[in-house]
Amino acid sequence: MVLNLLEIPLSNNQNPSWDLLITNAHLATMAEGNGYGIIRDAAIGIYHGEIVWLGAMSALPGSPSELAKQTYDANGHWITPGLIDCHTHLVYAGNRAEEYEMRLHGASYAEISKAGGGILSTVRATRAASEEALFTASAKRLSSFLAEGVTTMEIKSGYGLDLASELKMLRTARALGERHPIRICTSFLGAHALPPEFAGDADGYITHLCTVMLPAIAAENLADAVDGFCETIGFTPAQITRLFDAATALGLRVKLHAEQLSDQGGAALAARYHALSADHLEHVSEDGIRAMAAAGTVAVLLPGAFYVLKETRKPPVDLFRQHGVAVALASDANPGTSPVGSLLLMLHMGCTFFGLTPEEALAGVTRHAAKALGLADEIGSLTLGKQADLALWDIAHPAELAYHVGYNPCSGVIKNGHFTVPA
Repeated sequence: MVLNLLEIPLSNNQNPSWDLLITNAHLATMAEGNGYGIIRDAAIGIYHGEIVWLGAMSALPGSPSELAKQTYDANGHWITPGLIDCHTHLVYAGNRAEEYEMRLHGASYAEISKAGGGILSTVRATRAASEEALFTASAKRLSSFLAEGVTTMEIKSGYGLDLASELKMLRTARALGERHPIRICTSFLGAHALPPEFAGDADGYITHLCTVMLPAIAAENLADAVDGFCETIGFTPAQITRLFDAATALGLRVKLHAEQLSDQGGAALAARYHALSADHLEHVSEDGIRAMAAAGTVAVLLPGAFYVLKETRKPPVDLFRQHGVAVALASDANPGTSPVGSLLLMLHMGCTFFGLTPEEALAGVTRHAAKALGLADEIGSLTLGKQADLALWDIAHPAELAYHVGYNPCSGVIKNGHFTVPA
């Protein structure tokens, strides 16, 4: 449950220095190089939406009533940074439950595609949906993430594949952030699949993306980054290179769906452009990992898709550790391969399927997820000067966040210094 500001016991003080002081909490700061960064019996001071003090209660520079306009007794609950979901496809219309059932009855991806399914079925539904209907459907999906302490989320386009529909998706994503207590980062994923208008002409579609769609989207400031699907069933490294050249010329950062089904050299390609992240990576080579390490590109692992697709090849977590590549976790929420509505579940799956430790999993949805969005200086850890995006938890230890399955222990969420509730 997320607490409403009107429902929590706040005391109002006069002549304070801070806006809010949270007392009697245990902190998992997730600061770099410090494990969970645990501070027990702690407090956090917030002013103008930023963390201005944190430490042990015994070190407070005065009484709570002297320090803050409002105080909140956390009653021994844990506080972490607000969670960050750095890879989602949350905005779309329709669903593909029938395809899921077909797969369980033995239908192949090719058979489903011939029957009108796959990504293009979502494209048809998304193109047909009004912007209002798209917003309403996406907001429902967003609510479960808000309730789990998610305060920042990346949302990709890629189910429009024409200019009008891609613009509609990106506007919807921006509107979700404007009307809900969450920061939304947007990625233009026009290179997600080949639209029917360009059937058999992938090079022509890439030209269209680079010369028509991408400049129009950049002109409206609707994308924070540009993404692509580099795969045998997606786009070639040469085609992605053209897209990234166009994105870079427009001043946009890049990221890439890479090495999910085969090794196409996508991770190294992304690293050449100092990409924010390369995502999936089940088939990444050690050379690709070395390139990511040198470029500071984050590895984003997506256990939801791994689970739904019944994959058996795991991303090489030990090599990421060996080469010092930051590892993030994300939901990959989408209607086809990861119909996931829980980021907390991804912590458990990241540990169970991929061998992450609970501390690594939590770093993957806080500090490392922030880096994957280019926001490491603003969010992702409880650090002085960073935004006061916090999640409160009714747990005995931070490892519980990865331990539980299907249980949400979130007891409160603070976004920019204010307690929030799902819209």
